[in-house]
Amino acid sequence: MLLFFTLGLLIHFVFFASIFDIYFTSPLVHGMTPQFTPLPPPARRLVLFVADGLRADTLYELDENGTSRAPFIRNIIMHEGSWGISHTRVPTESRPGHVALIAGFYEDVSAVAKGWKENPVEFDSLFNESKYTWSWGSPDILPMFAKGASGDHVYTYSYDAKREDFGAQDATKLDTWVFDNVKDFFRHARNNQSLFSKINEEKIVFFLHLLGIDTNGHAHRPSSRDYKDNIKKVDDGVKEIVSMFNHFYGNDGKTTFIFTSDHGMTDWGSHGAGHPSETLTPLVTWGAGINYPQRVSAQQFDDSFLKEWRLENWKRLDVNQADIAPLMTSLIGVPFPLNSVGILPVDYLNNTDLFKAESMFTNAVQILEQFKVKMTQKKEVTLPFLFTPFKLLSDSKQFNILRKARSYIKHRKFDEVVSLCKELIHLALKGLSYYHTYDRFFLGINVVIGFVGWISYASLLIIKSHSNLIKGVSKEVKKPSHLLPCSFVAIGILVAFFLLIQACPWTYYVYGLLPVPIWYAVLREFQVVQDLVTSLLTYPLSHFVGYLLVFTLGIEVLVLSFFYRYMLTAGLTAFAVWPFLTRLWTRAKVTSLSWAFFSVLLAVFPLMPVVGRKPDISLVMGAGLLVLLLSLCVVTSLMKRKDSFRKEELLVHLLQVLSTVLSMYVVYSTQSSLLRKQGLPLMNQVISWATLASSLFVPLLSSPAVFQRLFSILLSLMSTYLLLSTGYEAVFPLVLSCLMFVWINIEQETLQQSGVCCKQKLTSIQFSYNTDITQFRQLYLDDIRRAFFLVFFLVTAFFGTGNIASINSFDLASVYCFLTVFSPFMMGALMMWKILIPFVLVMCAFEAVQLTTQLSSKSLFLIVLVISDIMALHFFFLVKDYGSWLDIGTRQLLACTAWLFIYISASPNRLWIPSDPELDLNLLHAIRACISHYVIVMSMTIFLVFLNGLAQLLTTKKLRLCGKPKSHFM
Repeated sequence: MLLFFTLGLLIHFVFFASIFDIYFTSPLVHGMTPQFTPLPPPARRLVLFVADGLRADTLYELDENGTSRAPFIRNIIMHEGSWGISHTRVPTESRPGHVALIAGFYEDVSAVAKGWKENPVEFDSLFNESKYTWSWGSPDILPMFAKGASGDHVYTYSYDAKREDFGAQDATKLDTWVFDNVKDFFRHARNNQSLFSKINEEKIVFFLHLLGIDTNGHAHRPSSRDYKDNIKKVDDGVKEIVSMFNHFYGNDGKTTFIFTSDHGMTDWGSHGAGHPSETLTPLVTWGAGINYPQRVSAQQFDDSFLKEWRLENWKRLDVNQADIAPLMTSLIGVPFPLNSVGILPVDYLNNTDLFKAESMFTNAVQILEQFKVKMTQKKEVTLPFLFTPFKLLSDSKQFNILRKARSYIKHRKFDEVVSLCKELIHLALKGLSYYHTYDRFFLGINVVIGFVGWISYASLLIIKSHSNLIKGVSKEVKKPSHLLPCSFVAIGILVAFFLLIQACPWTYYVYGLLPVPIWYAVLREFQVVQDLVTSLLTYPLSHFVGYLLVFTLGIEVLVLSFFYRYMLTAGLTAFAVWPFLTRLWTRAKVTSLSWAFFSVLLAVFPLMPVVGRKPDISLVMGAGLLVLLLSLCVVTSLMKRKDSFRKEELLVHLLQVLSTVLSMYVVYSTQSSLLRKQGLPLMNQVISWATLASSLFVPLLSSPAVFQRLFSILLSLMSTYLLLSTGYEAVFPLVLSCLMFVWINIEQETLQQSGVCCKQKLTSIQFSYNTDITQFRQLYLDDIRRAFFLVFFLVTAFFGTGNIASINSFDLASVYCFLTVFSPFMMGALMMWKILIPFVLVMCAFEAVQLTTQLSSKSLFLIVLVISDIMALHFFFLVKDYGSWLDIGTRQLLACTAWLFIYISASPNRLWIPSDPELDLNLLHAIRACISHYVIVMSMTIFLVFLNGLAQLLTTKKLRLCGKPKSHFM
């Protein structure tokens, strides 16, 4: 059996990784020839200001007094330059945004494995193509472009990462540091002849990354005075820098200025998803080669921003974020970034029509080069008779379009050139997407075949080894035939040979060959299938169909809950009614009413808002008081049982109560300190980390009796959860745990009702009980319900108060009791532990359910595995690359994680680059969301193996304050 679980875990890891090979492979190609406009550029130098986290509406709108928060920028819009909205794409994070701005493509999704901090694949950028680039700003952003640049011509100046403190008194100092260092740099250049000559070269770039606005937005929200005042300070700083440049270069008119943002920010101070407040960023350009403001009488846009901003008479020129890179390269005359998919926004250019036409032609050839390389790469590794070229852009059509464009330039038909080049770009981008997804169908079919085979094999194993379904069916033992293994060996050789002659990656061999042994194992159990059919024919058809419909309905409810959280409410409401439809109501009225009450109470949480809510410390304090009240009641009740409650256990409970009180104090005092802008107190930080560290071993000091141990685990984990809470979610684990206690009792009632075993008091059952394997029973039909309950409670624990599929559903304020200095991996780890705490509570309760119902964790695990695999298969089919962001993106990551968690808990001993810049933003959101659900189910299945081990450790291990430790194992 151990071999089966090991192989199962390995197979699930393969299925988990498959989604990244199918959807998350890097589309970047190399080997293209650099392309640049053959005409003199209008500018010698370019200054790029990126105000990190700046929303378009907050910059452009007027304040309550009717004045602009950024008067200098607004003056530019009205009198000197061109403006518009830059439409970003998900994930709306700093690295992807800067890559789109500077390299011209939407971040390689394989960068997610490195937290978007490093270059997973080498790529070209504006900085790399420039003669020199000087940059100032955050240590999280600047190094990634210097690291990816060839040669030693990209210079970075960044402050200490510790300055990025969300609890700091004044985050605007981050921007002040940048402006001051730029001024010092130019003062120093006047006395350094070598530096002076470099900054007077042509084709140079100055990059100023301004992080203060983003930091203030996270710490205080975009609606705060801090965020808005920071915009004013940035505006003043930009004004000073522009004046300094003009003075230094003698107003030579050869400097281009671009002011924009990498991403916006939601009203609740987060970013990462596809809300308009995150994807709409400002773009203001002025200087050499840029069009002057254009007065218009009317403009057609799908929004009402122009009227709200009182800019309806100044022409608005919207672009996609990646379009800014080719705009900057054309302005200073450097080659277009080789991997850019941006389309040059010619309306921003103030130059001759010939320059615009030549620049657009160069842009088209540069993107066409990527298409040609991609097609060649795919053609070289595909058998000639299997290769299907992209028909919309054949070699002859490429030649005709390029020839016609050259002819138009010769005959000075420049508008036709621009139109024709845009058509060629769109076709080339579609072709890039076509070849990038060329093998997707083949890989998908192999994964689905393996999925179905594994589900079939696990189901047969349940029927054969853990149930009585076919025990009474007479069967003849047939001598195994050599034909079956020989056939599958031959199939495996053919598949391997087919992949070998196409020079496929090694992962293709895994996906192609994995179904072969799985289906061999299934067909070896053909006799079990025959016996199952014989057995099922003896059951009434109506009963069989009814059970099948109920099972299918349950699976669909679980799947729908990943899209619509209110489905969890519907499921919990149905759970509340369940005892009243059975004989449980007549046997255990109090237990049934308790079950209904807590089910309905828990059903409220999925209806609560996930994002957009303000921190409410009073709710956290209320949750802490409820924990203290419950502790008082439980300890008082246990003290009356003098025979089972020792002083040592009382000391442990008092220690946990003290920990809860300290957690409440830390939450309150930290909130007060941050509001006064005094930062995170050191003592609070020490207490928080100590509470977190002790929460996993203090429960081991309590009694191994089921009730006492589970209650001790709840108290320890609640102390940590309070520190990580900002509002109503602090009550969630408490309500969930109450329902889990009732679940343990109600499962005892169901077994007593069926006559399987007698009911025992939870205070008398020890987690060290039931070591005799002969006491484990075979599976009954009702055990499928228990497995379904487990999966449903796990999904509820996951989605009850949030949604991991949406990056911006996380509030950084949750970790402020532990740290305020920006540390993405540490903050992410703390948030992940906050998500896992309800999981641990469910798994510990399930350990008690298995113990009290005399159920083998191995047999129940198989049922859970089948349910989660069916869910994952649903999400695999739901992956698509069309529709809305919300429709596509959310499903897949969630499905994978759920699957991973379930596999582990029940176990016994779990760049995509959009090719068309004009694709609807919602399309990208959809793709990532669908993939996210798949990843969550897969992850859930795998992680549950580890969570089960943690639950067993927390429930069965016993430590003593003095003397030798003693272990109690099941």
